[in-house]
Amino acid sequence: MALRRINKEMQELQRNPIPGITAAPVPPGTNPFEWVGNISGPPDTPYAGGLFIVRITFPQNYPFNPPTIKMQTRIYHPNISDHGHICVDTLSYAWSAALSISKVLLTIQQLLVTPNPDDPLTQGPTLAYRTNRQVFNQTARQWTQLYARPPQPSPPPAPTNQSSQESSGGT
Repeated sequence: MALRRINKEMQELQRNPIPGITAAPVPPGTNPFEWVGNISGPPDTPYAGGLFIVRITFPQNYPFNPPTIKMQTRIYHPNISDHGHICVDTLSYAWSAALSISKVLLTIQQLLVTPNPDDPLTQGPTLAYRTNRQVFNQTARQWTQLYARPPQPSPPPAPTNQSSQESSGGT
């Protein structure tokens, strides 16, 4: 049951991609219960421009129990611990078999837009968020730039001697 449901959700993500979110088993073709996901920092937030990596582990009795999702990228956020634990109700008491990994990842992306200081995991970011939003935003932006930079594309390969001779007239 779990494997069939996981495969169905993977196909759904491929057919209907969610802007700013990707998720798939890693490495492809191996353990279908272990996924990696990427969440792009939403625009107009201190996380904009960042790429946040999450590790997704589905239990053998999925969807009757929620997946475990841990943030792999360091982030300054009231609801995400230094160890990557994410405090969102749909991963615990509000889990329902009707939910999907797509919906949970959207919830986490929305948490980057609107943190919930009433259900915190970390004191420092929560205090800053409640008392000085400017300091919170500045620190979250700095952490995003420091830890959540998307990988840069590789530079094109250097031309070989033969192709550089041809382009310079062969002299």
